[in-house]
Amino acid sequence: MNQERPISGRLRKAPEGFLSRNGIQKVTSEAKNGRRDFIRSTFAAAGAVLPAAMAWSNPPPTEDGDPHILNLPEHSKALGRGVAADGSYGQPSGFEANVRRRHSPGLTQTMQASVSFAPLQSLFGIVTPAGLHFERHHQGWWDIDPSKHRFMVNGMVKSPKVFTVDEIMRLPAVSRFHFIECGANTAVEWGNVAVPTVQYTHGMISCSEFTGVRLMTLLEMAGVDLQKGKFVLAEGADGSSMTRTIPMNLITSGEVFVAYGQNGEMLRPEQGYPLRLIVPGVQGVSWVKYLRRIEVGDMPYATKDEAVQYIDLQPDGLARQYTSIQECKSVVTTPSGGQVLLDKGFYNITGLAWSGRGKVKKVDVSVDGGRNWRTARLESPVMSKALTRFNLDWVWDGKPAIIQSRAVDETGFVQPTYKQLRAVRGTRSIYHNNAIQSWLVQESGEVKNVQVA
Repeated sequence: MNQERPISGRLRKAPEGFLSRNGIQKVTSEAKNGRRDFIRSTFAAAGAVLPAAMAWSNPPPTEDGDPHILNLPEHSKALGRGVAADGSYGQPSGFEANVRRRHSPGLTQTMQASVSFAPLQSLFGIVTPAGLHFERHHQGWWDIDPSKHRFMVNGMVKSPKVFTVDEIMRLPAVSRFHFIECGANTAVEWGNVAVPTVQYTHGMISCSEFTGVRLMTLLEMAGVDLQKGKFVLAEGADGSSMTRTIPMNLITSGEVFVAYGQNGEMLRPEQGYPLRLIVPGVQGVSWVKYLRRIEVGDMPYATKDEAVQYIDLQPDGLARQYTSIQECKSVVTTPSGGQVLLDKGFYNITGLAWSGRGKVKKVDVSVDGGRNWRTARLESPVMSKALTRFNLDWVWDGKPAIIQSRAVDETGFVQPTYKQLRAVRGTRSIYHNNAIQSWLVQESGEVKNVQVA
């Protein structure tokens, strides 16, 4: 589970006074110039090496003994592979074979009802490659023939409709970037620290560009009754018959849509091919896969996966139902648990932030367990209900450090500490954990998962 890469760093003079105000100020000052110094010194070193290499009058002998022939690697002196004659789907480099989704053995009784976690520590930017997108299934996935799949709209409508996939793809399309997060993401952290890496603490989240048709367009074609119809029931075609209640106000806003495309291609079977519902900002279980039906009704449907599952157990023993919005949250992905800092010096602290209520406004980062905070850079684009990448320059002095991130969204919501969250929710919850994550950097450079009260 710990298969992480070490993180290299340029050796710099360590600042004094870890955890003191002067020490923090010095780290801050060095960090501002650290990237420029690193780049400048790198190019200076390169400039010193090149003239010396060009001035060689007697180059060192190569393996074949000829001192006048450089021993070039095979890829610099031979033909490479040609284009795929069979038009096969492109694959990543074999050297990146360790970057993969991973499941947690024993998490569920069957693999058909399990999870594969996205390798957040190995990703760049905000878009999750389709082949690394996290999976959550309730009764396995299917590769459904789109020519045979049908999508129905019924209930409180004037003219119930049945659409083919081709008919839906002929309608006006929208494409938007959104994150999808399982309501159980970070669930194991509620009671104690249980898993070592960010892939397992936060890996049930991904972000993609989805393409499809607004659900409101399809409802209008069926003559929806907006006076009486206040909710819809979304139903999937897999064996679990996943059903979820969606409030009509989310649909009339135009945000909810029926998707057939993801990251420029058709949905993957694991992601609901050929149709899935997109409900931005709402927990992933409501993004019903293999979508086959939308029924319009006048009250919540209280289906099995919203009446007794995906609920929030409160300290007084009562359960909060119909929790949907994924609140503001963030996590540092590098350095993170399982990784190793090879030496003191400059590092780029990076991570992801998101909010189900809109855009991320700010992310603060601490390297001393929350005593002091610095504002990170938000890298563009910053979009509503999508992942946002943040970065912060940091000079590690070789002493223990506790790295945290704290996100603030455009509504003013501030990501809570575990102490704040447990004061409201207790410790017996499973779902909707958006507390601040802590990573301990030890003197050895090893990074571990810890919790700070």
